[in-house]
Amino acid sequence: MFVHFGQGHHTMQEPQYISESSDASGWSGRFAEPVAEIVKRYTASVGFDRRLAEFDIAGSLAHARMLHAVGILSAADLGAIEQGMARIQDEIRSGGFHWSVDLEDVHMNIEHRLTELAGDAGKRLHTARSRNDQVATDVRLYLRAAIDELLALLRRLQHVLLDQAEINAETVMPGFTHLQVAQPVSFGHHLLAYVEMLKRDAGRLADCRRRANRLPLGAAALAGTSYPIDRVQVAHALGFDGVCENSLDAVSDRDFAIEFCAAAALIMTHLSRLSEELILWMNPRFGFIRLPDRFCTGSSIMPQKKNPDIPELVRGKTGRVNGHLVALLTLMKSQPLAYNKDNQEDKEPLFDTVDTLRDTLAIYAEMMAGLAVDRDAMRRAAMQGFATATDLADYLVKKGMPFRDAHEVVARAVRFGEEQERDLSVLTLDELRAFSPLIGDDVFAVLSLDGSLASRDHIGGAAPAQVRQAAARLRQELAADG
Repeated sequence: MFVHFGQGHHTMQEPQYISESSDASGWSGRFAEPVAEIVKRYTASVGFDRRLAEFDIAGSLAHARMLHAVGILSAADLGAIEQGMARIQDEIRSGGFHWSVDLEDVHMNIEHRLTELAGDAGKRLHTARSRNDQVATDVRLYLRAAIDELLALLRRLQHVLLDQAEINAETVMPGFTHLQVAQPVSFGHHLLAYVEMLKRDAGRLADCRRRANRLPLGAAALAGTSYPIDRVQVAHALGFDGVCENSLDAVSDRDFAIEFCAAAALIMTHLSRLSEELILWMNPRFGFIRLPDRFCTGSSIMPQKKNPDIPELVRGKTGRVNGHLVALLTLMKSQPLAYNKDNQEDKEPLFDTVDTLRDTLAIYAEMMAGLAVDRDAMRRAAMQGFATATDLADYLVKKGMPFRDAHEVVARAVRFGEEQERDLSVLTLDELRAFSPLIGDDVFAVLSLDGSLASRDHIGGAAPAQVRQAAARLRQELAADG
């Protein structure tokens, strides 16, 4: 079942809240007075958990069909439930469903409407289950669908980066350590580093999906149920790999939400790092790249400005997602078994993390596809900072000089070049030989940017041939994944 689950993309309209009498709740007979209005507002979750509606309906239908299969529900009751749920689903998708704060959450709202439509059959649906295992099931179904969409978006962004990497396999730029010029690399090689990060991110999401894909339903409130239920049938119907095997853990576990937010925080951290580089590279002091105008904004006072708002917002929203991870960890850290009302607070951080990550990945892929590269600016920058100094040291080592001695020789040559304001590659042979007689006229091939790049011809190296081979391997992996 495919469902648009994101806040910005779902088909549900804004909720139309109505007031119901408080005895519409599933527990009101125990109490001598109605719930205070401020408590209703404070405890209600329907304003945000209604996005679980499609998953709640799917779970309820699977549960109802299992109850019929084991002889708890009659065929007539099952038919009434199926017809009622189809009607409710249509109402939700069209925006005609009336959501009530008095009914507290998505589950009671749907059950109340089902009872209106199906009568006593609607009341029988909740046999052998609790809202505790119901919500745990709904959230897992939701997150599974979310991860599937996010994995597709991750693959799309990886393909875009691979496209740019192949185009720029020979585009020389300075590689940095400590944000100082270190050695020449290619822009393609630089981008492949982010493809590798996203590859690990995809693996973490897939692992999270696998662990989340276990059915809690059947755990009931905390101890299971005395009814002769068939949990395996429900798991199979909903596409779960198996069932949660301890009822206490089934209703109280939120590891899957925490794990997802941790994976999301890492994805956002990786994109935040790339965002920081895009911001620097777009600065005229670098001038390496241009972002498409549709991803930038201007200034209300400075007409010349072109601001990289999207990368800046990605940096900022990374803190938001990191905060959601910390919120969920804090939420769970002191909870005794089994379910506690605290767990209602898991949904907003989880939902917002999904929304933020989904939108970030979608925007980033389009932005990077439209990225323009100034190859001349990158090459000029690579000529600064003595980027081929290590190549000269390696050259001397290959001539028989110990590396530490070679390091010292090149350090003196660099100091001379700084005083002369000339790169090593433009010093004369006589000037270079003043530092070591081992230097011959073959040194200039080593000191060129392209020669330096081509020399790193091994798996993981920056040589253009290796960049193209790496991109081809990564494309094959992406095709195999999906």
